[in-house]
Amino acid sequence: MPTLSHESTTEDTQLRSEIDRSLRHPVMFFFTSGAAWLAVSLLLGIIASAKTHSPGFLGDCAWLQYGRTFPAHINALVYGWGAQAGLGVLIWLMARLSRQPSKNAGTLLVAGHIWNLAVLIGTAGIIFGHGTGKHWMEFPTFVWPVLLAAYAVIAIWSLIAFRVRRGDHIYISQWYLLGAILWFPWVYLTANLYIHVFDVHPLMAAAINGWFRQAMVFLFFAPIAIASAYYITAKITARPIYNYAYSVGGFWALAIIAPWAGMHVVMGAPIPLFLQNMGAAATMLAAVPLLFAGVNILKTAKGQANLASHSPSLRFTVAGIFGMIGVAVLGVILAHPAAARYTQFSLAGYGYEVLALYGFFSMCMFGAIYFIVPRITRREWLSRRLIRTHFWFSVYGVLLIVLFCTLLGAFQQGAAQENHIQPWKQAVMSTYPYAVGTTVAWCAILYANLYFFLHLTLMWLRLGRRSNHPTLLRRDHSAIGPHGLEGDELESAGA
Repeated sequence: MPTLSHESTTEDTQLRSEIDRSLRHPVMFFFTSGAAWLAVSLLLGIIASAKTHSPGFLGDCAWLQYGRTFPAHINALVYGWGAQAGLGVLIWLMARLSRQPSKNAGTLLVAGHIWNLAVLIGTAGIIFGHGTGKHWMEFPTFVWPVLLAAYAVIAIWSLIAFRVRRGDHIYISQWYLLGAILWFPWVYLTANLYIHVFDVHPLMAAAINGWFRQAMVFLFFAPIAIASAYYITAKITARPIYNYAYSVGGFWALAIIAPWAGMHVVMGAPIPLFLQNMGAAATMLAAVPLLFAGVNILKTAKGQANLASHSPSLRFTVAGIFGMIGVAVLGVILAHPAAARYTQFSLAGYGYEVLALYGFFSMCMFGAIYFIVPRITRREWLSRRLIRTHFWFSVYGVLLIVLFCTLLGAFQQGAAQENHIQPWKQAVMSTYPYAVGTTVAWCAILYANLYFFLHLTLMWLRLGRRSNHPTLLRRDHSAIGPHGLEGDELESAGA
């Protein structure tokens, strides 16, 4: 029996190595190009934020005005960074959990190049004045079918990998990945058809746009981040998921509740009242599956503070889960009609989006990337200092943005808008210190992610160090167990 066990372990190790080798180029392409787009998005975000308190900044350059840089910033963040990071993690996780090497990685690579070309054309279109004016959907109208076609190639590959998987068991991470794969084309195609193709009343188009943004968060970004968090947490702690029934229940609760959320963003508009109230109720109820997943993951990692202090992957993942809990709580507050009176036309929506896209989703993706990249490149990260810088500047930056845009600036701005005695200019000026603080916070995040992009590029060039131990945030390897942290010995726990 020991001989059979050793042979089985050897075979599993070889299979994992083959899977990683087969996906190295497409996964690293998605990660690296996504990191480059993240840097572009952050630079545009700094310019847009600076213009909210210093309108004359770059005032002679028409294509860098706020009305262009802000939508370019958001769309580059969503489609350049978010979608590509999510797709890279999705591809690798689906192959690993299905235990199937890729035989057509070139197809994925071509789809990735097409996606990047479409994002480049779309961002340039916004910058040069051809945006549609629909939030998160500002790319010129000819771009979205190209993105959808590129996505279809990746989705079909992922579904085939799941269909030919080894074994009959479906892991909880696969449940969430399958949901994201199937929900994205429904959400993306439906919203674009109603807004860009069908003749829909502008008020309903605005409501559909609000539904689209919330659905993208709950039905695409959140499932991929949760799938990654479940996998990474179980792998590093070498524990099974705390409660599998809770995790499956949380998935189905998200699938049932989340599609109804989003239309509360047009609360008070002359559209059917039940759509507004249903959107608000669903947004608040969506906190339940997010909290289910968050508590389940944190319970799995309970008592492993030492691992979190050493492992970059677990540290980023746990931070992302706290971000998810923040998204759930903030969603309940902002969707309540009493709060909407003050926050509906303020900075609160932007703060919520930043928390969802960066504080939750991106932090989980960073954790996954720090875990995946050494396995597919066969190298370890070069610098603990760069990883620590990336983590702390990201955490402090996103906390400041949420604080300034949502918890402080939004309610103060809303209260000033409600004061009909004072001039409107006074309400605008009340946000000045928070706008300055937001610009500084974006600069901190940009500083962190420039190092991340450089670090990731060096790893793709296979310039990382060779080592028997993973890259840790501390030097003491003896404190993490006999096998080292994040080793392949932990595969059974995460799979």
